[in-house]
Amino acid sequence: MTGEGVTDGTVTDGTVTDEGGRARSLLDAQAKAAELFAEIEKRGLVAPGEGEKAVSDRIRDLANEMFGPTRHWHKRIVRSGPNTLHPYKENPPDRIIGRDDIAFADFGPIFEEWEADFGRTFVLGDDPVKHRLRADLPEVFAAGRRAFEADPGITGARLHAEVGRLAAGRGWELGGWHAGHPVGEFPHEKIDGADIESYVAPGNDTPLRRPDRAGRVCHWILEIHLVDRERGFGGFYEELLDLG
Repeated sequence: MTGEGVTDGTVTDGTVTDEGGRARSLLDAQAKAAELFAEIEKRGLVAPGEGEKAVSDRIRDLANEMFGPTRHWHKRIVRSGPNTLHPYKENPPDRIIGRDDIAFADFGPIFEEWEADFGRTFVLGDDPVKHRLRADLPEVFAAGRRAFEADPGITGARLHAEVGRLAAGRGWELGGWHAGHPVGEFPHEKIDGADIESYVAPGNDTPLRRPDRAGRVCHWILEIHLVDRERGFGGFYEELLDLG
């Protein structure tokens, strides 16, 4: 597309017109989410004695403080202790965070109509197993990304199997039935719960590198939800898979 107001694939109203511009916009949205989560940790918002919903609301307010009024394209999640075993779709009761707890936050803020999907884990106290879990999360993510990069034709099923293998190799289980989904402009390509092609999951035998329904590059989020069911806790880490 050419014409007045076009610079590096973006027209003056903010509409992205090329794939390079779309990628930059998604990376910019993720950078803002990473900045938000760094500030969450700096301010100690995930703290003992606080309710999960109260912490979620404070993170929402912090996002608004940092970036202006901020919408979220999926429900805001803060979970702690045994609630960290629950996958996204479940809604465990609000819980007070304990002194020796593990907790995670999963937020999907929208920045300038571009979606971020970002998750990180926080460990309170000195429990070595919880600290090991937190340390393993980004390692499993990075290894999953390397598997994606090494296999141009990788399918959702193959990547899910590899993430499961990586988790088991470190002594963890996967906490949910899938490990990722598409992301993009808001609202992004509709994720249909009945459409397995929308997930990094068993049964998705389509390549992840493919056009979306509008013919654009399909960009993906990789979710790493690791759990220790015997000890009764888990952790979470997510960000862009194919960009970054």
